[in-house]
Amino acid sequence: MSHKRIPKRKAVLAVGGVAALGAAALLLPNANASQDGTADTKAAPRILKASDASDLAAQLSGLLGDAFAGSYYDAGRQQLVVNVVGDNNQLVVLAKKAGAAVREVDNSTAELKAAAQTLKSEATIPGTAWAVDPRSNKILVTADSTVTGGDWDTVESTVRELGPGMATLRKSTGTFKTFASGGDAIFGGGARCSLGFNVTAGDGTPAFLTAGHCGVAAAQWSDTQGGAPIGTVDQAVFPGQGDFALVTYDDPATEAPSEVNAEGQRVPILQAAEATVGQQVFRMGSTTGLADGAVTGLDATVNYPEGTVTGLIQTNVCAEPGDSGGAMFTQDGLALGLTSGGSGDCTVGGETFFQPVTTALEAVGATLDGAGGSAGAGGAEEGAGGAEEGAGGAEEGAGGEQQGPEDQQQGAGNGQQGAEDGQRGAGDQAGGADEGAGADEQDGGEEAGTDESGLTQTH
Repeated sequence: MSHKRIPKRKAVLAVGGVAALGAAALLLPNANASQDGTADTKAAPRILKASDASDLAAQLSGLLGDAFAGSYYDAGRQQLVVNVVGDNNQLVVLAKKAGAAVREVDNSTAELKAAAQTLKSEATIPGTAWAVDPRSNKILVTADSTVTGGDWDTVESTVRELGPGMATLRKSTGTFKTFASGGDAIFGGGARCSLGFNVTAGDGTPAFLTAGHCGVAAAQWSDTQGGAPIGTVDQAVFPGQGDFALVTYDDPATEAPSEVNAEGQRVPILQAAEATVGQQVFRMGSTTGLADGAVTGLDATVNYPEGTVTGLIQTNVCAEPGDSGGAMFTQDGLALGLTSGGSGDCTVGGETFFQPVTTALEAVGATLDGAGGSAGAGGAEEGAGGAEEGAGGAEEGAGGEQQGPEDQQQGAGNGQQGAEDGQRGAGDQAGGADEGAGADEQDGGEEAGTDESGLTQTH
């Protein structure tokens, strides 16, 4: 898929592409039994949708324990690939029975986290970022164009000290900055951002999520430039452990549907979900419109000029000034992230980072009410319970019971300052609301293709 923006005249929503989705879309196929009803210990990896793979990955993470070293979604084969360390063949068999492709790797999750901690201690330099890349089983370290001289030497030597096969260092041609400007444009304090997802605040009033660096840039936000405020910032986090803000609508009677306005196409948002490396995603922003790409890393740390932000999702989806706070969602109508920042643009591409919606909802005490009327937080809790039930069934299967893998499947089925303050970063991005609104349309440059969302790119 192209990482470039899908122009307004090129993006259409196929009839029925999303409407038929819902809780049923999260059910895993029950194909782990042979024709005689016994468990198949050599079952081939299942064909899974990305949303199903995310559920299964969460379940197997708990089941495999210290042997679990991350996972990713192979979009070409439509399979979940699970990294396993150690020689516990019993756990490998269980992972395969659950429907995952299993790959033996060297670096454990604990070792990768320790490496990330070393980077935090020794290489927290503005313009650097790192995230776990389960496909390479390494930490991917990126330094932007501002990291030169002694700073570059520090990053390079720190990566070298981690040992061979632990991290990969690469240089980005752009500059890491927040993209202060997402879905529908919002304006506040001279800055322009994007509305992410409509949610329900803890007191039951309508609200929306956007980027934290937008929330600290202005206390009130309007849906038109220079217009009357429609919302007031209730909570905002940036920099630190995330980049998110909750803005409550000033009028409690405001209709706030759970959907994304994808350039005139109303895409229903069903619930919040965790991202999976390799997953295809869409991003909507008020400057560049609809763009697509894939998740490339999780638990990312980004050192913006305004400060360090942790716990982000890394992708190769393009973004530009004005896109901050905008919605990142999936082909199944799942809310994944809020645009934070990155480097590059929608002409040359680049790295982008997103605040996970699930952690933002938990932090602000809000819920995402899906198109079916179910709250995102409640669905997540139900999913967690299902995952635990499935894991228990799988462990029982490890003891010789055939029922385990089936319980496991059922459990997975139930589951699932950049502030505009005159500093470099958000200040640069806030500029030019008019420029963003009149952004030129660009073609993706790839052959026509249709994904499962019904969002179609034609040329």
